Amino acid sequence: MSMKIIISGGGSGGHIFPAIAIANEIKRRSPEADILFVGAEGRMEMSKVPAAGYAIKGLPIAGLQRKLTPSNIVKNLQLPFRMMRSRRLVMAILQDFQPDVVVGVGGFASEPTLKAAAKQGIPTLLQEQNSYAGLTNRLLARRAKAICVAYEGMQRFFPKERIVFTGNPVRSDIEQMSATKAEGCAHFGLDSQRRVMLSVGGSLGARSINEMLLSHLHFFRENNVQLIWQTGQWMFDRAKAAVESAGVGEWVKVHQFISRMDMAYAAADVIVSRAGAIAISELCIVGKPVVLIPSPNVAEDHQTKNALALVDKGAALMVKDDSCNSLCLPLVKELLESTDKRQAMSAAIRKLAVYGAAGKIVDQIERIVKQNSHPER
Repeated sequence: MSMKIIISGGGSGGHIFPAIAIANEIKRRSPEADILFVGAEGRMEMSKVPAAGYAIKGLPIAGLQRKLTPSNIVKNLQLPFRMMRSRRLVMAILQDFQPDVVVGVGGFASEPTLKAAAKQGIPTLLQEQNSYAGLTNRLLARRAKAICVAYEGMQRFFPKERIVFTGNPVRSDIEQMSATKAEGCAHFGLDSQRRVMLSVGGSLGARSINEMLLSHLHFFRENNVQLIWQTGQWMFDRAKAAVESAGVGEWVKVHQFISRMDMAYAAADVIVSRAGAIAISELCIVGKPVVLIPSPNVAEDHQTKNALALVDKGAALMVKDDSCNSLCLPLVKELLESTDKRQAMSAAIRKLAVYGAAGKIVDQIERIVKQNSHPER
């Protein structure tokens, strides 16, 4: 099927990787499909999307800065002007590209893009990743042809007749993961006979998790536990220097960004992670014991709600962000010392895994395109 599709959103890996998974599935089915991404200038989608082989247009849009420093106050004052410029640019992009459907995956660019598309009568599809829908997506859903969700009970937020349960798209290398612990350990230069903790604070890093690890580097040598540590950009140099200074390089492997997450998951015995929706979808498929530390810096505290959806089923443990420094590693140690606990958590989290989400979303895209096909095109 020949289609022209805009996919809009980004800001973090949790929005970008699902968007790319959807695009890859479209291309797998319809190599002639024309796909354009619309993202936010200066955000990671502007490099990750072209690296995946897709064109992208950037909007000068940004989010509200909650920490009111002098520079952030200036940025907040600029927001209305950025929004107006973004709306004008989106209108021009839509006029030029003439998409059959516009897909929103969340992030700064989704709101102006989907709103403008709906105004022009272009069908839209919304992909809601979280268990608690934010205000923006609740408003955008009013005119969406389909709302693809990853959690049950989403009729609290959206019209029931347009909700489609698809799950969240995850990277194909994780959905089809086949690497063994030995292979994962070899990839990171670790000893496969020792226990391994993986720490991922999302693609952008997590300050509280990083600070906790910095202050407890001795834990890994003392307990003979190895650590694969994704720091994000801002903590990378400091973390590398601290590991070298503490003499724990044999146990702690520091990475700014882990491109082979399948190998990292394969190596891990226990995982410490933020509770972003896509991270949780991946963790359910991976099926390893996990300690979730929800970010407090997200709208409507949706990461805590995501985490509780697992905790309530015995599929994860949760530590509040402000208790991370004192409670996280004792929990990790407890898990590493109890095979029974790890096996029970693994069994519980695997029951929540959803496979083939990208394909289910593309089914909906194709349905919308067929229903709204233009004979003149």
